Amino acid sequence: MPIPEDVTGEEIDKDVRQELQSLPKTLADDVAKNLVMVARLIDEDPEGAYGYSRVALRLASRVAAVREAAGFAAYANQKYSEALAEFRAARRMTGNVELWPVMADCERGLGRPEKALDMAGAPEVHKLDKAGQVEMRLVAAGARRDMEQLDAAIVTLQSPELASNSVQPWTARLRYAYADALLAAGREDEAREWFAKAVEADKDGSTDASDRLAEMDGVEFVDVLVEDEDEDEDRDDNEAENSDEDHRADREDLENREDHKGHEVVGGADVKDADADTDAGVDGKD
Repeated sequence: MPIPEDVTGEEIDKDVRQELQSLPKTLADDVAKNLVMVARLIDEDPEGAYGYSRVALRLASRVAAVREAAGFAAYANQKYSEALAEFRAARRMTGNVELWPVMADCERGLGRPEKALDMAGAPEVHKLDKAGQVEMRLVAAGARRDMEQLDAAIVTLQSPELASNSVQPWTARLRYAYADALLAAGREDEAREWFAKAVEADKDGSTDASDRLAEMDGVEFVDVLVEDEDEDEDRDDNEAENSDEDHRADREDLENREDHKGHEVVGGADVKDADADTDAGVDGKD
């Protein structure tokens, strides 16, 4: 797959670059460039990111960072079985547990929420950092909802991190998940409160909490650009219609003038003929 000229491979994380040092330099550079493309496209063009991840995997399948990138690209395309296999391979290579929550979410994607819950109670969770533990809580709550255990999902999300007033990278998503679970359980007033709190914490727009809040309040957003385009189209239609009417009026006026002119000619001919008849009559008398 083509690599843009502005991609050098130096953009990747230094830890990944260090992993690639086990490869010949030219190969390492090629792999690095493909990994850069995976990171660049994974949010806006998951299919494109997946394509680059497959190239990197073909070039360096024994590098943990490559297996991890391939896993996330497959995950972004909802290829959960493939993603889980890549995450497991990366974990075997590194021995760390950072991928535990996303592996559990793959189990959910494969229709195995019970397995995800088992993973949420495994010893590996205690080895996760705070962000990883919050992520695991989100996955566990999602698994509870998959099993239609709404009250249990709500309880799962209730935690010191949820109650904290400090804003962390995970705060908006945690509050959003809690609000969504409350709404699913029919607790609309509480849900509205937590959607509002999610909006306060969501500085980078990682959730659609503001839209959900507006929807609950009955607020409808109008796309000004679309409205302007509609107005332009209506104006053009009116102008075209008026132009057609003007053309019709002009044609009718022209036809009336031609008819009137025709009558004058015909009238003149009648008079001339009458005069001729009169002259003929006089001549006859003579």
